[in-house]
Amino acid sequence: LKPAAHALFKKLKDEELELLVQAVESRGTWESGCVWAPRGELRGAKQALPPQVLLCRLYRWPDLRQPHELKHLCYCTRGRGGCGDTAALCCNPHHFSRLAAPETPPPPYSKASCGPSWPDEPQHPGTQFMEFSCNGGDWRGKRVPPCWGLLEPPPLPNTSLSQSTVKDGYWCKLAYWEHRTRVGHLYAVHEASVNIFCELPQGSGFCLGQLPAAHCSRAVRRARGKIGRGLLLSREPGGVWAYNRSEHPIFVSSPTLGPPSARGLTVLKVLPGYSAKVFDYERAGAVGSRWLPGEGPCDPHSVRISFAKGWGPCYSRQFITSCPCWLEVLLSRPR
Repeated sequence: LKPAAHALFKKLKDEELELLVQAVESRGTWESGCVWAPRGELRGAKQALPPQVLLCRLYRWPDLRQPHELKHLCYCTRGRGGCGDTAALCCNPHHFSRLAAPETPPPPYSKASCGPSWPDEPQHPGTQFMEFSCNGGDWRGKRVPPCWGLLEPPPLPNTSLSQSTVKDGYWCKLAYWEHRTRVGHLYAVHEASVNIFCELPQGSGFCLGQLPAAHCSRAVRRARGKIGRGLLLSREPGGVWAYNRSEHPIFVSSPTLGPPSARGLTVLKVLPGYSAKVFDYERAGAVGSRWLPGEGPCDPHSVRISFAKGWGPCYSRQFITSCPCWLEVLLSRPR
């Protein structure tokens, strides 16, 4: 790759080289700008390579072969199809993720339907959650039914009950859980994308490290230590994507990941540096509410993500509430 890389570097302007150095040295921690390179394949390697494939092979994935294995991240200008020189394209290696191919089946343990059926747990009609939203610094809340039918409600702050004043403006809310306990308030997402991370000196988004750590067990502390840069959650045309920014896998489940007739939910393992479409709005219309054996009712407009630990009937953890650190994404229903 050395001759092809030298040929590409000679074509880049000084400011483009500076941006490339920043992106590579920060390993994607900073959201650096686009690195524009002329379109066309570069000669010099054993095979002609597009600029983005060349740099991704150099700095991220040596086994990368084809451009269709890559996906532009949501903050990349070219990824949005924005304006710019049509003769140039972004080749910043940290503006791309690898695609978790949908035709590749997840490992056997991740299919929720591969194990024995579990007896239904009794419902608890009195169990409710408090949903909070902030409007001008004034916290308001309303009681809503539990999303999954079995989780214990978190301790509620002293606040007066009223109808939520936030009726639109956010596309999802995030709830962070440690085993069966929800930690902190619901986090409303108004921007098209949000970073969810644990401990970073800089960054914007949902910082899990700032949440209280009441009854933090050793397993939770170990799992929290593996979250790192976490994930990027983005709403894009047709669905919701999750990009694993951490150094450990994440495990994702939603009603639209598996076939509509599936009895249980499919749990998809997303490796570091990979992206997956975790929710499909069009498919959600054909998926009604379903009852998961052993877990209760499943909201068809929700996504569950576990950090570093998988779950399922063929895994050591049968339910996501056995995972030490996990995230619930509550999607606003399209109007």
